[in-house]
Amino acid sequence: MDKQRVRSTIEEIGIIPGLRMFTAEEARFGAETVAEAGIPIVEVTMTVPGALDVIADLARHSPHVVVGAGTIFDVDTARQCRDAGADFLTSTGLNLEMVEYAAKSGITVLPGALTPSEVMAAWNAGADYVKIFPCAQVGGPAYIKALKAPFRHVPLIAAGGVNQQTAVDFIRAGAVALGIGKNLIPLEAVQRRQAHRIRELAHRFLSMVKTARGQPV
Repeated sequence: MDKQRVRSTIEEIGIIPGLRMFTAEEARFGAETVAEAGIPIVEVTMTVPGALDVIADLARHSPHVVVGAGTIFDVDTARQCRDAGADFLTSTGLNLEMVEYAAKSGITVLPGALTPSEVMAAWNAGADYVKIFPCAQVGGPAYIKALKAPFRHVPLIAAGGVNQQTAVDFIRAGAVALGIGKNLIPLEAVQRRQAHRIRELAHRFLSMVKTARGQPV
């Protein structure tokens, strides 16, 4: 998927579901269910067993879904994810080498950062977005709002602890999108194959993003 389409999808939907499952089958179920519910984006973390195979399978059989690779710690892993078909790369912390590799390779990159210095370094290295993680634990929406004051030109993604009580506030504080894991795709719902539960949560979060942006629900 070309970079412009990846970026436009992320910004239009405003939600990046994160998959942290125990099996490849659970990850596929979670990804397919949330996509069917109207969120055609998914981040497959490297903690999922067989993560590269999951990414390759989704890229091959679900071309309408923006498939990302998360929890990347080094350039070698980033390269493997790109070769597997990942549309974007993201990390929990800041690895400038990964950001520079992605920028040179033409793949969307969302490095994790926390401090103003890290946000600045990530942006200067060529990041498309900067993911503030863990966001809820260091001030939540108020922290995003504080960062947006000096970094108005940097698109920030709020991740880590985003839930139904805070989603609207994060968007209103200035986040362009939300990284949401278990609060959108509960492990229990996946293991019990409760697709209806995941769909309901997806619909709720989509509605919250639209409400926060002042769009018709």
